[in-house]
Amino acid sequence: MFKKLGLASLVVLSLSACSTYSVNRYAVSVDNISSLKSVVGSNINVGEFNSATESKTSIMCRGVGPIKTPDGQTFEGFIRKAFVDELKMAELYDGNAPVTLTGTLNSIDFSSASGSWDIAMTINSSNGQSISVSESYSFTSSFYGETACNQTAQALMPAVQNLIGKIVQNEGFSNLIKGS
Repeated sequence: MFKKLGLASLVVLSLSACSTYSVNRYAVSVDNISSLKSVVGSNINVGEFNSATESKTSIMCRGVGPIKTPDGQTFEGFIRKAFVDELKMAELYDGNAPVTLTGTLNSIDFSSASGSWDIAMTINSSNGQSISVSESYSFTSSFYGETACNQTAQALMPAVQNLIGKIVQNEGFSNLIKGS
């Protein structure tokens, strides 16, 4: 009886020792806004973003604790909201626009040891066009798990800013927003 109680207490204590690393809310990028404002074309609607694999709201970091998106969003939901925020700030978002962009998060992962986020995404247009982009964002990491996981969580937002920059600066982006 005491062995079971002791084991149960040990499990509860070890689980309660886990930290959670929250990603900051997205902040728009001035560079992305500038790129979007230079786009000549109609306004853009943004539909669903999904994941090519299982949707996740967190990814475990070194067994120390999960890296979680704000408000329990999926990672693809976080990227969608970031993209919509950029379009709104550039005054290009319109929920009734004739062209709708959707996205598929092909992959997302990080290495808290080497300090990188790796994100691959495909953006599809209702006009039949699509582009695929990827971002490998490097950041300073740490040997210490607590520090490394915190730095990993903080690095997701600039990684997504760069990903969106690669989308809107892609030579095929103007084809995505042309009417069919």
